[in-house]
Amino acid sequence: MVNQKVEESTHEIHMYNRAKGDVTGVVDVISFDLDEIVLETTAGLLKIKGEKLHVKTVNLEKKVMEFEGNVSDINYAASKAMKRKSAIGRLFG
Repeated sequence: MVNQKVEESTHEIHMYNRAKGDVTGVVDVISFDLDEIVLETTAGLLKIKGEKLHVKTVNLEKKVMEFEGNVSDINYAASKAMKRKSAIGRLFG
């Protein structure tokens, strides 16, 4: 994992055997549970799907997050609709 402060525009995803990884350029953690992690990154909204997902560490000052679990899919949202849905989903879901 990167120990230095990440530049404002830098965004990277590192995966290790689909079982753990780290993300740089993390602006905010929108939501997370055992099946999905939703992040706001400097490159847009990022959704990580899988099973038994766990956020190990988050450091928003350094813009980094580490996670583990069985990753099945990683994708970026086309708009901020995913962020709004996530916030409402947490209240009613």
